[in-house]
Amino acid sequence: MNTVSARLVKVLLVDDDEDDFLLTSDYLRETAVWDFKIEWAKNFNEALERIKQRCHDLYFFDYLLGSHTGLQLLQEVVRLGFEAPVVLLTGKGDRSIDEEAMRLGAADYLVKDELDAEKLERCVRYALDRAASLKTLRESESKYRNLFEQSQDMIYISTTEGTFTYLNSSAVKLTGYPLNELFRMKGYELYENPGDRALFEEALEGRGEVRDFEFTLVTKSGERRICLVTASALEDSSGRYYQGVVHDITVRKRAERDLLMAEKLAATGRLVRTLAHEVRNPLTNINLSVEQMETEQLIDDQQFYLNIIQRNSQRINDLITELLNSAKPTEMILQTLSVQHVMDDTLRQAEDRMALKNIGLTKKYGEDAQLQLDKPKIEIAFLNIIMNAVEAMEENTGMLTISIDCADSRSRITITDNGTGISKENISRLFEPYFTSKNNGIGLGLAATLNIIQSHQGAIEVESEEGVGTTFIVSFPVD
Repeated sequence: MNTVSARLVKVLLVDDDEDDFLLTSDYLRETAVWDFKIEWAKNFNEALERIKQRCHDLYFFDYLLGSHTGLQLLQEVVRLGFEAPVVLLTGKGDRSIDEEAMRLGAADYLVKDELDAEKLERCVRYALDRAASLKTLRESESKYRNLFEQSQDMIYISTTEGTFTYLNSSAVKLTGYPLNELFRMKGYELYENPGDRALFEEALEGRGEVRDFEFTLVTKSGERRICLVTASALEDSSGRYYQGVVHDITVRKRAERDLLMAEKLAATGRLVRTLAHEVRNPLTNINLSVEQMETEQLIDDQQFYLNIIQRNSQRINDLITELLNSAKPTEMILQTLSVQHVMDDTLRQAEDRMALKNIGLTKKYGEDAQLQLDKPKIEIAFLNIIMNAVEAMEENTGMLTISIDCADSRSRITITDNGTGISKENISRLFEPYFTSKNNGIGLGLAATLNIIQSHQGAIEVESEEGVGTTFIVSFPVD
């Protein structure tokens, strides 16, 4: 649409009375601000065809157009979504018509008998200025709405009670809930820990805004996502409301955790190699001494103690070998295998132990994946997790749940038990060599499991609650 500064204004004047058309045209041309190009439409249908061409900057509609009215024509303009301003003309003033015209979006309402060049000039100026402002506002709204909709972060507006009133499409991707379900939910229902929600609201009401508040969001499928929320408490004519942005940092947190674990394992590996070297040197001397003593004539007691030294020297050597193997990268012999078939073969190896404790088993297999796996080694990794789960559960009441599915280009294997659970302090040390909470364990099973999974370019996460159970989530990239 042309603005005031463009000077030329294209006008469509709709009036079934030619004399009124000519008179209004003369008034328009008397204004010195614009150069008008005026076209005439004599009836409703002709006007509608001209309007659909979208080639005018301003419309004047007479109220009486034979069997139709200017209000009906205005309704058509609104329905077609046109932005050009419309001025309604009538032979006499009528408040109800005036109010209806304004409700439908008319720029102005003028009585023909009261028209003159000055009134028309002011009417045109206001109409064009208002149309230009509305166009700018709509363009700005469209631009920022597109920004919100295209944002990878969840953007929301909610009532102070937590009911969502606006959500962008990323909310669906993050939470897994469709929009119609989210609008029926309360925001706090997405929080894993109700205490986090209480702290967030307390800070928001106290300071008026919260930046980078970290919490765990639970998706519709039960997956936990670590998020940061930045929000403000605002107020408008309808009352107080919250506006916020939720940023998913799960991948970043996992990367930081994996990096920390890799650094810890690298340090452990260096320590293990140093320790192995320092221990094996004196151990070699002990073994050589024992061998020398065996060549001599020994009494029974001496041979008895010598055998004890030999057995324990061998045990020390075996422990050092196990420790070295758990710390060094595993060599892979890969083949294309079904994850579900590998898991079934692993479960068969654990079925005797599960039967002895009368442990129940539930399998939830979704979409399968063909992955490059070293079958014997990945079975060891899965079996270590499963056997730990079996050991943690009570006889007759234990339930092991295995879920396998694909999401976000990764194959996810979830192993859940309803056992004793693991404390938060112990979870951070779970994959360290020789760390164990078992009375008869040596603490190398999960260290080897982590080594095997990382050698497959996989990742492993652990979620646990004492007295409730533990979940291991193993994931591999799917090509």
